Amino acid sequence: MKYPYQNFYQAIEENARLRPRKNVLFIDKQQVSNVKLKKRVDTFSLFLETNGIKKGDRVALIVENSEEFIIAIFAITKIGAIVVPVNTFLKREEFEYILNDCGAKMLLSSVKFAKETKDLPHVSSVEKMVWVGNYENLDENNFSFFDIIEDQQPHREVEDEPTIDDIACIIYTSGTTGKPKGAMLSYRNIFSNVVGGGELFKITPKDRFIVYLPMFHVFTFSIMVILPICRGSSIIIVKSVFPFSNVIKQTLFKRATIFLGVPTIFNAMNKAKIPWYFMWFNKIRIFLSGSAALNEVVLKDFSQKFKRATLLEAYGLSECSPGVAVNTLEKQKPHSVGLPLADFDVKIVDDEMMELGVDEVGEIIVKGDCVMQGYYGRADATDETIVNGWLRTGDLGKLDDDGFLYIVDRKKDLIISKGINVYPREIEEAIMKYDGIDSVAVVGQKDETGDEDVVAFIQLKDDVESINEKDLKKYLKQHLANFKLPKHIYVVEELPKNATGKVLKRVLKVELAKGEFLQTRPEKELDVVADEDAGVEVDVKDEIENSQEQAGENDAESLKEDIDNGKCDQQQHEDVDVQEDTLIKHV
Repeated sequence: MKYPYQNFYQAIEENARLRPRKNVLFIDKQQVSNVKLKKRVDTFSLFLETNGIKKGDRVALIVENSEEFIIAIFAITKIGAIVVPVNTFLKREEFEYILNDCGAKMLLSSVKFAKETKDLPHVSSVEKMVWVGNYENLDENNFSFFDIIEDQQPHREVEDEPTIDDIACIIYTSGTTGKPKGAMLSYRNIFSNVVGGGELFKITPKDRFIVYLPMFHVFTFSIMVILPICRGSSIIIVKSVFPFSNVIKQTLFKRATIFLGVPTIFNAMNKAKIPWYFMWFNKIRIFLSGSAALNEVVLKDFSQKFKRATLLEAYGLSECSPGVAVNTLEKQKPHSVGLPLADFDVKIVDDEMMELGVDEVGEIIVKGDCVMQGYYGRADATDETIVNGWLRTGDLGKLDDDGFLYIVDRKKDLIISKGINVYPREIEEAIMKYDGIDSVAVVGQKDETGDEDVVAFIQLKDDVESINEKDLKKYLKQHLANFKLPKHIYVVEELPKNATGKVLKRVLKVELAKGEFLQTRPEKELDVVADEDAGVEVDVKDEIENSQEQAGENDAESLKEDIDNGKCDQQQHEDVDVQEDTLIKHV
C-alpha cells in the first residue's frame, strides 16, 4: 500500500497550501481554517520544543473533545514526540499508572478534570502541565493552552522529522488479566486505516465528520480525526454525546456527512421518532458502527428510516490501529462485520494456529500494516500477541465463501457496556481491596440489544455475615471509572470453582441467563448511554423525541425556509455560516 505522507504534520501542511481558507474545524459557532490550524500547531510545537520535549518523548492528553486536542496531536507529532491519549473517564489512580507506565514527560489536561489530575506531577513522571480552560494556579510548571496559542510563533523546520515507521501514539488497552498495556502505533499503522478507509468510504474534501464520541478512543482518533485531515475533509467537534439532542442539532446545522456511533446510539435512533425536518434536510451518507454487533432488526429498520444513508458495521481493536474489517457501500451482510481492509490478511485458526476452513469457528488473526509495533515496555505480552507477524485478536469468528468476517464470541472475558470496553480483572482487584471480601468474579450480562451490564458476584470471608452494598458501591466509585461500576452485585455462599480454585465464570453466566439471580431491572427497558461525567444513565431515545416535541410546526417551516434560502447549503462548505441563534429552537 502506498502512503501520501510520512507523518501527520505533512497533511496539515498540504491542506494549508492547497485549501488555506477552507474551514477544517467547526466548534459550536467557531470555525478554524486550514491555515489557522497550521499556525496554531506550529506555535504549540515550538512551545513543546522550548520546554524540553524532543523526539521520542511521551506527551499525554487527558482532554475532552476540542480544538486543543487536535492541535496537540499534530504539534506533538510534528517534532517526533509521541501522543498518549488517555481515557478521560478514569480516576486518579488509573491516570497515575498509565503516566508512569509510558513515562510521560508532559501532561495536557482539561480544567474540568483538575480534581483528578492536578496532583499527578507529584506521583508520576510528568514534569510540566498544560491546562485547557481557565486554570488559576499557573506557574513555571503549569501553563495555559490559550496563552500559548495567543502568542503566535512562526513555523520552524524540524531537524529530525518523524518518518512513517516511527511511533506516532500509544493507545492504552487491557486484556482480562493485569494492568492496561500501551499499544504502540506507528504512522504506517494509522495511515493503513486512513488510506484503506478513505478509499472504501470514498471520502472527499466535501465530507464532514461529526465527532461526538471521545477523541481518546482509537476508533475516533484514527477514523474521525486523522482520516478527515489526511483527506482534506472537515471535522465538526461536539464536546460530549450529552445532551444527544445537541449531536442531532450539530449534525443538521453543520451538514455532517459521516456519522460514527456505537450500537447503543443506533438502537436508540432506530426506535426514536426523529424530527421530520432532520430526516428531510440531513446530509449524512454513511453511518459507521463499531465496538459491538448490531442486530439484524436494527440494520433492516435503519436502512428503511434513513434511505439516503448506508449503515456500515466495522470490526477492529486498538492493536490494529484499529480497523480490520468493514462492510462496503456496495454490499453489506447482516451479522457480518464485512471484508478486511485493503492489503490486510485475516485468517481463522485453531489453538495450534492452523488455518480453518470456510464457516469454521476459530480465533481471528490479522496480518498487515495495521498491526501494532508492540506493547510499550512489555516484550513478553507482545510475543504472546504477535506470532510471526500475525496478531492474535483473542476473538472468535468465521469467514464465509465471499470472505466476509463474522464475530462469534470473545475468547477473552472482555465486557462491552454501552460501547466501552470494561475489563473484569480490574474491577475484581478493586473489589478485593474492600474489607470482608474472600473472592469475586465479574461477568457481563447481555440484554436484548446485545449490550452488556457489569455484574459482580462476591463470596464473603467466613467471619463476615454481610456487607453494605451501598457502601461498597461508594467505595468503588472512588477508585473506578463510572462505566466500570457493577450494575448488579450478588453475594453468594460460594463461587463455583474448578479443582485448581479458578472461578468458573461460565457457570455464573449460565445461571444469570436462567434467571437464577433476582434482577432489579426497570419495568420499561430504555436505550441508555452511560454519562461518565455525571455517573448517570441518559435515555437517548426519549431525549431525541423530547427535542422533537419542543419544536413547533412554525419553527420547522422556518428551518425549511432558511435552508431553501441557502443558509444551510451543503455546497457552501468553504464559508457556510449557519444562523444557529435563529435555528437552535428547532432541535
